[in-house]
Amino acid sequence: MHCRPGWLWLALLGAAPSVFAQSAPYPAKPVRIIVGLAPGGGADTFARFIARNLTDTLGQQVVVENRPGAGGLIGGEYVARSVADGYTLLVGGSGQLAASLSHRRMDPERDFTPIVLAMEQYFLLTVHASFPATNVATLIKLAKARPGDMLYASAGAGSAGHLAMEMFNMTAGIKMIHVPYKGAGAALADVMAGQVPIIFSSPLGTVPVVKTGRLRALATSGPKRMTALPDVPTIAEAALPGFGTASFLGIYGPPGLPREIVTRINGDVVRIIDRPENREWLMRQGAEPGAGTPEQFAARIRADVDRLGKVIRAIELKL
Repeated sequence: MHCRPGWLWLALLGAAPSVFAQSAPYPAKPVRIIVGLAPGGGADTFARFIARNLTDTLGQQVVVENRPGAGGLIGGEYVARSVADGYTLLVGGSGQLAASLSHRRMDPERDFTPIVLAMEQYFLLTVHASFPATNVATLIKLAKARPGDMLYASAGAGSAGHLAMEMFNMTAGIKMIHVPYKGAGAALADVMAGQVPIIFSSPLGTVPVVKTGRLRALATSGPKRMTALPDVPTIAEAALPGFGTASFLGIYGPPGLPREIVTRINGDVVRIIDRPENREWLMRQGAEPGAGTPEQFAARIRADVDRLGKVIRAIELKL
């Protein structure tokens, strides 16, 4: 059967909108990055840094949306249930994994698509400037003399800082009392105000405050001193040989995110982080630039699920 040219042209015109819509290159509209914590903390700071840079590389506006609550679980669940089209992403790390493990409402490996491990961060053990301890050994001595009386703040129950401090408690043989907040920004603000004297926090929000003198950094949880604070010792060298703990921040998508979108975002973020000025910015904040493939990120998630699961079971964490 032969079609008249006019009818063929009209048929193609009728099909064109759906064909073109399906083949539109990614991204064709703004992209949202969800942060499961309140503004002002390390995850929020990093998400806004990445959003600014991705806006340029993707050619579409990338915006950050905070959905705090339950140690990052609310934001994580929102992304896990989103359409897997690349327009809703998550910046999260060890805190989200801990929330998922403790709630058992989500499986960190099943409910997300790992895209890229963006940065590593070692925590800063920090106190208010008026706190009597000027080093880790003195802090431990004071805590042993006042069991159950010394308070510390965190971004929330199950947050990475909370679990890091509980690891410190167990290793040092002390018991400091946890005061959870709804985000790192709120926790840090109260420590700066002297309402709670101690915090184990992300360097991204803490290093600038330490440099003003309002907070005193006693030590870092990493295997080596931070480039941003070279005079601050590690906890291992200061008082507890062998102690070390780290967190990470990465970018995830919903489950089933198409491979071509994963590859696009991974490549763009790796190139962003590899820029000398961006690596320098991260290191000034006390973070270690990340990178690597989605498969390497998935392996890191599996390792942290095992490590954090042991801490959660030890402290019987319930959110």
